[in-house]
Amino acid sequence: MADTEPSAIPSSGILPGAKRPVPGRSELVVMIAGLMALNAFGIDIMLPALNEIAHAVGLTAAGADSDNRQQMIIFSYVLGFGAPQIIWGPISDRFGRRGPLFVALVGYIVTAFACIVMRDFMALLTMRFLQGVFASGGRLVAVSVVRDLFAGRQMARFMSLVMTIFMVVPILAPGIGQVVLLVAPWEAIFVVLAIFGIIMLVWTWYRLPETLPEAARQPLNLGAALGAYGQIVKSRVTFGYMCASGVIFGALFSFIASSEQVFREVFEQTDTFALWFAGIAGTLACANFLNSRIVERIGMRRISQVALFIFTGVAAILALVTHFVGDHLFIFFPLFALCFGCFGLMGSNFSALAMEPLGKIAGTASAAYGFATTTVSSLIGMAIASQYNGSTIPITLGFVCLGLVSLVIILITEKGKLFSSR
Repeated sequence: MADTEPSAIPSSGILPGAKRPVPGRSELVVMIAGLMALNAFGIDIMLPALNEIAHAVGLTAAGADSDNRQQMIIFSYVLGFGAPQIIWGPISDRFGRRGPLFVALVGYIVTAFACIVMRDFMALLTMRFLQGVFASGGRLVAVSVVRDLFAGRQMARFMSLVMTIFMVVPILAPGIGQVVLLVAPWEAIFVVLAIFGIIMLVWTWYRLPETLPEAARQPLNLGAALGAYGQIVKSRVTFGYMCASGVIFGALFSFIASSEQVFREVFEQTDTFALWFAGIAGTLACANFLNSRIVERIGMRRISQVALFIFTGVAAILALVTHFVGDHLFIFFPLFALCFGCFGLMGSNFSALAMEPLGKIAGTASAAYGFATTTVSSLIGMAIASQYNGSTIPITLGFVCLGLVSLVIILITEKGKLFSSR
């Protein structure tokens, strides 16, 4: 499919067989960002409360140092979010986008309320896992809707705009969580998650049309599913960028899970943690917006591959400086923020490159890509975050290793030809 393929939205705005028009571009961007933000919100709003929740479920004593096991409150959710996308994909390709979306949103709301009453650590992890399962359905449908309507650089540009809005969530979510903790117990955080889910359910019920016409739906059986996933493996570009994404996004999850410990224990920024986290997330949002402005002119490959080189190089510099002079916030923050900015120039481009060849099975392709960038990434991130020892060096060294591995994968995928304008 060519990078210049026009969108699938007719001039009337009404898709074949749909009962309502496609929302305007601005509303659609915000709506898709909101659906994808269910996941980020479910993670980032928890960060200021991890220590308090760990005390409440008996993981640590009040006033004690943090326990790395508290990271599982994040990772249980992410693990639930990843693998089920493999199931959500074929379901959405068979039954359309709206039905699976509404099941996912209702499940997200119910599990958010259920987390409120959990006082056993394993029970809380189980409910968080289930919440991640339902969140994965919302994310998968959101990406599938975009692929139903756009392709190539148009999809990359649209997703960059989505990610720019989406990144407001990790910027604000820890601060929202901090404010909630000032006026209410940690259980209120899950009430906020449920309210967000209800808002998205009502909005999409009334405004989002079905974007997958009956004629384009795929049969739901094991043979068809395996055949669709076989197409993904056979597509050199799709499989290559999916694997590269799965590796490099491990860096993202490793920092998210350990960020509260890093800023509270290494840099002693307990009260201002939300502000520092917002600053790092803000660089990511700015990079996403920049990508939306330049991707159609410069190309997805060139931008994302240059960003990967910068990411790896800056992480290596940060690791070396920290090794020789120690952890200092005025050194760590700008270099680390620059690393995270590179994700804004990689994420949406890697996604568009991976999805582009497989428009006819967008749900399944989105599921495979989501699996790689969540389950695989979270396992990698878990391994890196668990090495936290009171210093940032294990995290930055992990970043360097992941950058190098991702670069090798892309070199193989592109047969050694980098920085193409395609």
